[in-house]
Amino acid sequence: MPRIEPLSPPYTPDQEARVGALMPKGATVPPLAIFRTFARHPALQDAITSLGRFNLVPDAEKGASLAPRDREIVIDRVCARCGCEYQWGVHVASFAREVGLTAAQVIATARGGIDDPAWSERDRLLIRLVDELHDSACISDGLWPALAAQWSEKQLMELLVLAGWYHAAAYLANGVGLELEPWAARFPRD
Repeated sequence: MPRIEPLSPPYTPDQEARVGALMPKGATVPPLAIFRTFARHPALQDAITSLGRFNLVPDAEKGASLAPRDREIVIDRVCARCGCEYQWGVHVASFAREVGLTAAQVIATARGGIDDPAWSERDRLLIRLVDELHDSACISDGLWPALAAQWSEKQLMELLVLAGWYHAAAYLANGVGLELEPWAARFPRD
């Protein structure tokens, strides 16, 4: 059982609006447990909604400029490094195929190192970024110029905030003990 139980139907009209506001239009799965958990704290939900949309909803004027594939590599790696099977599984099931990640690359987000043959040199930079942030909360002077050669200043800021945001989401999911979504991917096993 989760330590904080996600909202469950029947919802009040306000809860229905809050839970529904976080799901993409036309979603084919019930509202995610993490969204139903955030809905228990309306002020916190309001605070995180803009950042979540910025990171995930393509919008040339109001959204992140990162390529969806880069975004998902970072998200999947952050969630895997945090041991957050909940968030990793939701993102793999929802976006991996859509953004062109291969089965080997999905596995490498959870189990591979920066030298995993699944990754291109450019992809390895994203893996290194996540790993350095996870291990030291910093980017080394050796990595920064390589990142700056591939991504603009704005995109570098987006990558750093994206990694931090999914670190926070992983903390919430792990900390409250969210049960895995039945349709989501699972960490690769031996």
